[in-house]
Formats: sequence, structure tokens, C-alpha cells
Amino acid sequence: MENNIVKNRSEILFLYEVENTNPNGDPLNENRPRYDTEDSKELVSDVRLKRTIRDYWYEYKKFNGQGDNQDIFIREIKKADGNIYTGKDRAKDFKNNPEYVLEKCIDIRVFGGVIPLDKDSITFTGPTQFQMGKSLHKTKIEQIQGTGAFASSDKKKQKAFRTEFVVPYALIGFYGVINEKAAQYTKMSEQDKQLLLEAIWEGTKNLISRSKFGQNPVLLLVIDYKEPFLIGNLRQRVKLITKDDMNDMQIRSINDYVLDVTELLDLIEANKDKIEKIELKKDPRLKLIANDEEISEIKL
Repeated sequence: MENNIVKNRSEILFLYEVENTNPNGDPLNENRPRYDTEDSKELVSDVRLKRTIRDYWYEYKKFNGQGDNQDIFIREIKKADGNIYTGKDRAKDFKNNPEYVLEKCIDIRVFGGVIPLDKDSITFTGPTQFQMGKSLHKTKIEQIQGTGAFASSDKKKQKAFRTEFVVPYALIGFYGVINEKAAQYTKMSEQDKQLLLEAIWEGTKNLISRSKFGQNPVLLLVIDYKEPFLIGNLRQRVKLITKDDMNDMQIRSINDYVLDVTELLDLIEANKDKIEKIELKKDPRLKLIANDEEISEIKL
């Protein structure tokens, strides 16, 4: 792995759509979707995205530590008595050896983490960091009332009521960076990077729980640099434009808007001598425009 450690800095732009779902409920606010009341935009924490990625690695890549398999350090594990593992319990699984954790656990190599040892702890700064995700347009939260299957308590003749909060539609964007300097310490490899990108896309597609069904990835852009450089804030370099003078609150599908990437393309052109390569994965339904003309790709 030593010779295959990530050596280039990368920027990531990830966009996904949500429809009639709760993309990231806030347990301290009735599990309502997280929301920026100042600009009426949906918020999703980086922790939620990392959980999506970890779940994909665990469920679909079988990174469960069995045999010679890779493992996920930060995951819920129950003891025989029903109690849940603490961080120190988890560290004991790896003999309190931080180097062994890095060897076996892809999530620590990619995202970093705190390894609590018996008398101390060690912190690995993760090479891959994401800002909080945010919708590219104004959204609203709708409250849905329903009935449950059971009564709320004994001797009640009526079924309990339940309240749900959903977002009718949102295009949410995440901006991330892979720092090649931190990768040297956690030993994040190029294979780890490809598994990260796979999990961002496929993990989002495979969120089929009741509250998350209706999420779909629509764009994944990765810019690899030749040198320590960043364009920066890629999410803010693209702009959603609605069709037919529709206002943001009326958006209900990907067909109601186009994505203007003019500013992003201009910055790529201005800094192309610093860029090694660009990778783009896109839902064919998403329409891109630059300088008022439709384009099919983003490239050097």
C-alpha cells in the first residue's frame, strides 16, 4: 500500500436529488429535516454522507472484518449482553494498535477518527473532508399526518397518530477535498479513493429505508490536481436555473431546471495547467449549460 498512497489533491462536487423524503432529520427538533431558515435551503450534515458511505462499504462490499476482509471501525456493534460497544471496546478489537486500525479500517484511512486507547487516545486527521451539504435552491418542509397500526397505550380504542416531515423536492450539493498530505499519515490509497467515489454514488442509490427512499445521485465531479491547489467551494460555482420562470418552491423534478456550470468551466480553463485530470459521472436526465448553451460534459 505504501507505494499506492494518494499523492494528488482532489476536489469533489456531489449532487443528489431527494423527493418526498427526510434527507437528514434533526433529533433535537422533532426529527424535522435540517434547514437554514435564513435562506430557506435544506441542510445535510457531512456525518450523514459519511454514514451512507460506511453503510455501503459494510453492506455491499462486505467490509466486516471477517477473515482477511477490510473493516469499518465506526459502526454499531452489540455485545453478548445487549450493550453497545464503546470506542475503547472497539479499539481492543485491534489490540489497541493504531497502525493495525489503519491497516484494516478503510473509514479511518479515508475520514480519520479518534482511537481511544486504555490510557490515552490518538487522533488521525482524515484526508477526506466534506462541508455540510446544502440545497442549490430554496425548499420547504411539509408536515404529513397519518395513523399508526397500534393504539398509543392500553385501553385506547383509536390508533395512534403520527407526524412526518418531508421535503417535496431538493437538489442537494456536497463539496469535499482529499488532502494528499493527510493521506500520507493515514495511508489512504488510490484504491481507497476509488472505493470512496463508488460508495458516494452507489451508496446514495441504495438508501432504500422508509425515510430515505427517493434519493438519487445526479452528478459526481472529481478534479485531480498536479500540485497543492484548490479552485475551492465547487458547490458555489454552479447555479440551478428553473425553467419557464418557475420559482424554487415549485420544483418537483429534475426536469424543472438546468444546471449552469459557466463559472466552474471558466475557473477550470483558467487553472488547467494545475489540473491533472477531471472525472465526471452524471445522470443523463440532468441538463448542463454554459454561456447559455447546453453541454454534455465537463472536461479540460
